[in-house]
Amino acid sequence: MNDLTSAPAELPETPAAAAAQPSRLARWRTRIEYQAASLGLVCALVALSLLLGHQATHEQIAHAELQDRMAVLRQVLPDALYDNSPLAEAETIDDAELGRLQIYPARRNGQLSAIAFQVSPVGYGGPINLFIAIDTQGRILGVRVLSHKETPGLADKIEISRSDWIKDFDGLSLANTARAQWAVKKDGGQFDQFAGATITPRAIVKGVLQALDFHARQAGGASSQEQQP
Repeated sequence: MNDLTSAPAELPETPAAAAAQPSRLARWRTRIEYQAASLGLVCALVALSLLLGHQATHEQIAHAELQDRMAVLRQVLPDALYDNSPLAEAETIDDAELGRLQIYPARRNGQLSAIAFQVSPVGYGGPINLFIAIDTQGRILGVRVLSHKETPGLADKIEISRSDWIKDFDGLSLANTARAQWAVKKDGGQFDQFAGATITPRAIVKGVLQALDFHARQAGGASSQEQQP
């Protein structure tokens, strides 16, 4: 005779009841380990995509930058002054005032005739990257703006495509221009300022003067080395 007091047999789980219970994957998704792993996987995929994109475009960007710099170099450095490749013979110099600079030497028949380099005075919108060439006599051969964030329509006259203002530096040096003249006319100097944008030309003049001072320091250092026994 069966024991009437025994526990009833367990009934099989119905599909509706099974569906009501969270699946093992759903329970795993609520765990911090799953969320951390998912986030890590997404970050890894994004990083991989950026890396592949960088590798695919790095050479093209570097080539474009080299072409732009060569074009600017031709604007500030007359072809007659060099028969070498100044960009390929770049040198790095540490200066006490301007920090580390990359110098592009121009040579003719093995003799140094000029150098070109970049300085970055701070204007109204941030650094103004200037490319300047100076001959061995300390005269400016040319100045061009590589990039800037100055106010369009007011301060962009520093660009050669918009104005010839930047050519006012051609031929000047510390020897033929008194230091007091290295300022905009508003400050008692000889250089024109722009209406509503004095800060920008003031920064350019300061940067060019810094470049001339740097060249003088380098020339003085070279002379001192040559005089040593």
